Amino acid sequence: MANSRKDKRGYVLRTGECQRTDGRYSYSYTDKYGERHVVYAKDLAELRKKERKIIRDMEDGIDTHAPEKITLNQLYDKYISLKVDLKPTTRANYKYMYDHFVRPKFGRRKIADIKYTDVKKFYYDLIMNKEMKAYTLDNVHTQIHPTLQMAVRDGLLRTNPSDGVMAEIKKSHVWDKEPRRALTIPQQRAFTGYMQNSREYHGWVPVIMILLGTGMRIGECLGLRWEDLNFESRTISVNHNLSERPYDDGTCTKHIQTPKTKAGTRTIPMIDEVFDAFLQEYEMQKCMGYRSETIDGYTNFVFLTTGGSVLSASSVNRAIHGITDSYNAEEIQKAKEEKREPVLIPNFSAHSLRHTFCTRLCENESNLKVIQSVMGHSDITTTMDIYAEATDEKKQEIMANLQGKIIV
Repeated sequence: MANSRKDKRGYVLRTGECQRTDGRYSYSYTDKYGERHVVYAKDLAELRKKERKIIRDMEDGIDTHAPEKITLNQLYDKYISLKVDLKPTTRANYKYMYDHFVRPKFGRRKIADIKYTDVKKFYYDLIMNKEMKAYTLDNVHTQIHPTLQMAVRDGLLRTNPSDGVMAEIKKSHVWDKEPRRALTIPQQRAFTGYMQNSREYHGWVPVIMILLGTGMRIGECLGLRWEDLNFESRTISVNHNLSERPYDDGTCTKHIQTPKTKAGTRTIPMIDEVFDAFLQEYEMQKCMGYRSETIDGYTNFVFLTTGGSVLSASSVNRAIHGITDSYNAEEIQKAKEEKREPVLIPNFSAHSLRHTFCTRLCENESNLKVIQSVMGHSDITTTMDIYAEATDEKKQEIMANLQGKIIV
């Protein structure tokens, strides 16, 4: 003890501790890589607090020094480069989401400085000031959370600062996730009836009726080839889909890719309306001469433009919006003349036709496994959510039919 070093106040200094001439304290240590580091503090109590953290981190295999140098952007770039199993379209969408919302500002922060409250504040800012939709914020979190989780597994962070943030936000009043809405039966009838009787939009009948009658995703439907159809057994083989891969310059290129999950590869039976729609499209393509473009070795596509190009999802959605706007304009005028409330169609997309099909299916079928198989849902909870929503509408009809039959 006689040879122990002491500070100016007489406190014994431990190995690695030192008091500088300016009164500040320092602690020097060697990390697991053999590199020497020094931390500083204004007093001995603060120094020993840092010292305890360093010793604990080293004992637990946590790299104390590296997180102070690594930014979230650098960590994300490493994370996304290691996701070798991602489909090109998914990778492009992930990078766009991160680069657009995270990289410019929040991503420049050192990961050692990111706390739970920092992530929470960033998410609230996106919702309240940037007016970000709930679905988009979910996608942003899908990039940030696994990136920071990789840092935990690599021994750079003790805990993931984004853990539990989304769960808390989803319970708050600012979380307003718009539910997926299926067309009601009157809306569905109004839309299809107007389209079928319209000279301007009649050419869109086959693809839209097939989307509505099969529940296929838009990329699955537009990627169909004639050899994927079996008219004898009246079945559709869904084994690939058409995607449009975005690039940084704003352009897109068409590609064929396999379904994202095993459940996406499936066989869908044709109802009569779908069978007739395919025959109608076949007759239309016969008149145009079957001039199909080739995409990634695939050709002989079902849905083509007059020039032989495969239809794009954006063109189908534009047609849906055009039909909806034209119908609503005419319906408002008719309702005014007939002195009644108009039956209007809400704005919707091709994906809403998938949701509408699933809702009609759930209203008429109680076997969840059958519904899951037809829809290609990898997770049955997705099927159950739609089934619950559909049966809520059915409750009113069922209870109305029970009038006078329960209490007699």
